[in-house]
Formats: sequence, C-alpha cells, structure tokens
Amino acid sequence: MSSRRHRPINLPAPYLKRLWLDPSRITDRKAYPFCLPFLADDFELRFERSITIIAGENGTGKSTLLEGIAVLAGYDEAGGGKGYMPVDHSKAIEAMGGKLSAALRASWLPKITKGWFFRAESFFSVARYLDEAAKEPLSGPPPDFLSHSHGEGFLRFFNERCQRQGIFIFDEPESALSPARQIEFLKLMRRMENIGHCQIIMATHSPILMAYPNATLLRLSKYGLEPTTVEQTDHYKAMREFFDDPTGFVEAAIEE
Repeated sequence: MSSRRHRPINLPAPYLKRLWLDPSRITDRKAYPFCLPFLADDFELRFERSITIIAGENGTGKSTLLEGIAVLAGYDEAGGGKGYMPVDHSKAIEAMGGKLSAALRASWLPKITKGWFFRAESFFSVARYLDEAAKEPLSGPPPDFLSHSHGEGFLRFFNERCQRQGIFIFDEPESALSPARQIEFLKLMRRMENIGHCQIIMATHSPILMAYPNATLLRLSKYGLEPTTVEQTDHYKAMREFFDDPTGFVEAAIEE
C-alpha cells in the first residue's frame, strides 16, 4: 500500500484538468469575490496544455482566482508549497481566495500536491521562512535566498524549486524581473515544459511572458475568461504605442 502510494506518477502535465464553480456553495452572490464579473455566470476553466497564462487589468480577479486554485492544490494562500505557513494572514484571506476555494470544484488526473505558489509580495516572507527552516539540525546549509538582489533571489529560487514534478502557480513573477531577467524566466519555463511533468498557471502583465509559445493565453475581463493572443491584449497595445513614440505617448498620457 505504502509503495503504491509513493510510486512515481508518469503521466504528463497538465494534472489539473478542469475548474468550475459550485453555485450550491455560494451563500451570498453579492459578497466578494463572487461579485466579480467573471464569476457572475457559470464559471468553468479547462486546462488543455501544461502552461496556462492569464492576462487582465488590476481588479479583474486574477490573483483571487490563483489563490483559490492554490488552496485546492493544498498550498498556503500567501505563497509557498504544501505544509508551508510563512505568513499569518487567515483573517484577510478568508474573505478572498480562501472563500472562493470553498466554492470551487476541480477535476485532476491525477491529484498533485507537490509544487509551489509564488506571490511576489510575499516572496521575502517565504524566503525568510525557508532560510530559517534550513538552519534546523540535519537540514543542510541554508539556501540564503535573501542575500541576493530581488531579481536574482527570484530566479535562484525558481531554478531551485521549479523543475520538479508538480503544479506551479505564479502571480505576476515579472514584478522584480527586468526584461533581461524575464527572458531568463522564459528559459526556465521552457525547461519546465520539456521536463513534461510541470504544470504552470500564471497571471502576468508582461507581454514578454505572455508571448511564451505553446501556452494557452487567456484574457480575464468583466466578460469572463476568453482565449486571446499577445497582440490583442491591452498590455501589448499600450507598449506598442509607447515604443512607437515614447515621448509623445508619455506626454499624452500625463496631460490633464
């Protein structure tokens, strides 16, 4: 029984196949997050590729959706992997992603509980937690993620943690990554894809990351989740206008 339970899973990603909302578990449709437009109708999200990227403006619910998925995968809403509780945030999250997760249903093949939920705003809390935990006896030398610059710490962390079998959820990983560092992150994504047993679900504002080939790119708006292309996103259109005429773009943007 034990050996069967720990037998390696040879099926390729994606492991999370489908996500949907169970209306019977919603007590108040007017309460957050169920008042978000994309949750107004019957919400369903299917994962057909190993990498799913979600674009959308602030306030559309990208982070809340990722938090809900993270809870279903067994991760802490503040970030980390299964069993990590680096931040005391229960009261704040109860009304957000944690509550959404109670109304979400998921179909897995198979259920994966290994992986990581990355949130830029809580990275240092999680990194500090890992550095401190590694100081325990017999745990080996600490990883010392915090001795690096923000971007270097991110990439070092990603390279160490994100090439094993599991489901990896990234909430705006570009937050501390320069364009050059984002290219490095794309290379990591390619390595994860080539391994074949990593599922990535990512929310981003970066057109560079949105352009990853072979990914499912979705736009989250008040109308819901819909397939899109990089060129169709507002992020790309704004950046294209900026690069065409940086000075003119900024002058027009700041005019009152």
